[in-house]
Amino acid sequence: MGEAPDCCSVHLIDGDGTFNAAGLKKFIKEVKLRECGLSYAVVSIMGPQSSGKSTLLNHLFHTDFKEMDAFKGRSQTTKGIWMARCAGIEPCTIVMDLEGTDGRERGEDDTTFEKQSALFALAVSDIVLINMWCHDIGREHAANKPLLKTVFQVMMRLFSPRKTTLIFVIRDKTRTPLENLEPVLREDIQKIWDSVPKPEAHKETPLSTFFNIEVVAFSSYEEKEELFKEQAANLRQRFYHSIAPGGLAGDRQGVVPASGFSFSSEQIWKVIKENRDLDLPAHKVMVATVRCEEIANEKYSAFVTNKDWCELEEAAKSHLVPDFGKKLSSMLETCISSYDDETTFFEDGVRTAKQKQLEEKLLQLVQAAYQLTLEHIRSETLEKFNKAFDSALSEGQGFSKATINCKTSIMKLFDEHCKGAIVKQANWDPSNEREKLSLDLDAHISDVCNAKLSDLSTQYESKLKEALYGPVEALLQATNDETWPSIRKLFKRETETVVAECSAALSGFDMKEQSKKDFSSKLENYAIDLVEKVAKEEAGRVLYLMKERFTSIFNHDSDQMPRVWSGKEDIRAITKTARLSCLQLLSVLAAIRLDGDVDKIQETLILTLLDPKKVAVKSSTSNDPLASSTWEKVPASRTLISPVQCKSLWSQFQKETEYTVTQAISAQEANKKSSNWLPPPWAIMALFVLGFNEFVTLLRNPLYLILIFVGYLLLKALWVQLDVASAFRNGFLSGMLSISTKFIPAILNLTRKLSEQGQTPNNPQINHQHSS
Repeated sequence: MGEAPDCCSVHLIDGDGTFNAAGLKKFIKEVKLRECGLSYAVVSIMGPQSSGKSTLLNHLFHTDFKEMDAFKGRSQTTKGIWMARCAGIEPCTIVMDLEGTDGRERGEDDTTFEKQSALFALAVSDIVLINMWCHDIGREHAANKPLLKTVFQVMMRLFSPRKTTLIFVIRDKTRTPLENLEPVLREDIQKIWDSVPKPEAHKETPLSTFFNIEVVAFSSYEEKEELFKEQAANLRQRFYHSIAPGGLAGDRQGVVPASGFSFSSEQIWKVIKENRDLDLPAHKVMVATVRCEEIANEKYSAFVTNKDWCELEEAAKSHLVPDFGKKLSSMLETCISSYDDETTFFEDGVRTAKQKQLEEKLLQLVQAAYQLTLEHIRSETLEKFNKAFDSALSEGQGFSKATINCKTSIMKLFDEHCKGAIVKQANWDPSNEREKLSLDLDAHISDVCNAKLSDLSTQYESKLKEALYGPVEALLQATNDETWPSIRKLFKRETETVVAECSAALSGFDMKEQSKKDFSSKLENYAIDLVEKVAKEEAGRVLYLMKERFTSIFNHDSDQMPRVWSGKEDIRAITKTARLSCLQLLSVLAAIRLDGDVDKIQETLILTLLDPKKVAVKSSTSNDPLASSTWEKVPASRTLISPVQCKSLWSQFQKETEYTVTQAISAQEANKKSSNWLPPPWAIMALFVLGFNEFVTLLRNPLYLILIFVGYLLLKALWVQLDVASAFRNGFLSGMLSISTKFIPAILNLTRKLSEQGQTPNNPQINHQHSS
């Protein structure tokens, strides 16, 4: 079959009842029917075979349906159902040419296809042309009667039939005016309608409920061709804007959107072929369901491959995308709007349900990107909080104040960023991510707080160490009766000072009072541990300290001047004093006395170690006081040196200091011997008595005195040169040996000096004259 300009056709259903789905889809694509929405009309024609249906359609709609060749005889020309687009008519109009009824090719009894095609035409068409001969009007057994019965019978198989316009085309009109023919025809139509069995629900339903009846008449095409064409052109004008209000199909109902026409037609024919009643409302829902789902899947696939979405999704994986929510909402809106545009004319309930499913699928697709965006927001705001928090603390802002200010501002910033990420189509709540951020902030604040508190603890522990370590060490080394009271006083003063400073520093932290007390208690315990540590260190070197103290006291006098053992010193008393001081040092370091409890450690040590005779007397009746591992009234935790250890240390101390005492005694004895180098007093008196005469002689003769004086000067010079006093300090024999070795060099040295003095001029003026 050829094609006229702007016209294309398709053999929709062949003579065997096979539906050409592929051909229909191609046809719809060629005529661009899918783009028409509801703005299209379907016209079909039925009537007796060889009644000129195709000829009428070709002249009426400028189609090119195959026409019967009258010269070859009257026979079946159209088999099945053909479909074509009407050329030049708006809106888009599709016309179907049905196989003629009452044909000899199918036989008298084969009316199955006739009923099926009629039902199909009524189900899909807005306007049905019924071709009938003029001479059949008013006749009881006219050829049009079975056709009308068929139309009305199949109409009852539609549960809720759409309202269809029936245009009865009277062919080969005679001279009888149309005004006279139309009432007769309408009367015949009504009789046929009344005679057709109807369901209970439609027994009283008038014909006008289902059909709009129009009657037109055409002259004979063979006899009056020009008039026929003119009448066809006039009727053609009525098909322009046929679906507009007041048009031929202006009150049509239940129209299937153009995009679903192909599927709807195929399903309708399938139901008809299965000889089932055609429930048009249910069919409409089914068509809407299938088409809306197809469109939704198309839109979803298009969105998945959309370049903008792919770029946005990829960017969201690596960083925070500005205006993420706005961009994504716009994409989703475009996708959903496109769906709405294509499904506007489908059944609302189905369209809305499928739209909701599409939205759910799209939101499920984009939710991962949205979640990543929230994570980026949380990450960036957390990083900003860290910087702002550190900056606030470095500027001296209180910890608690900085925490409140920074957290409030950051949470507000997070909320603002979340607003920018909101997807309008979704009702997603960022509260979970907000809670995560809050937990992250609290964790960071807690870490910083712990670090700051740790720094504070270290800082004030260092202060305590600086304030206590050195002074306590010095006090323990310079022990006396006030050592531990002084330590306690120092401990209390410094600890209270540091704890007060720490409490002031802690006021900037949002801490419970109990936590502050615990922190202060920790510092106090550190101070106690520090004092105990120093005491333990000093107790560990107590033997060294005792020896140092003994040496210091034993070898120095009260003015800290080194002792010279001249023989007048009481070594026993000095030794006892030094040992008593060392014993006092041992008693001080034997136990920790920060609590101020009184003990008898010093008395026990003095009684037991310094006066062993008294202990020996008592030992016959009682046990050794130092034969124990604990001190009386002193807890083991406070004991540094046990009684047994004190006894052992004292024994070792005595052994190691005996040599110093022995050396002092030896030096004292040697000093005594060296001080006896002059003759005894009786010898000196004997010399004076026996030499009295010689002394008188010297007085009488002055020359002797001068010689004696000169001799005295020489002897004095030799005395000084030989350092006689020092030589005889270590004994007479050693003194004589020392003098004998230095005597001759001393004489020579003295002679040389006298010679030099003799050569030096005595008159300075003469010297001056000689020099000038």
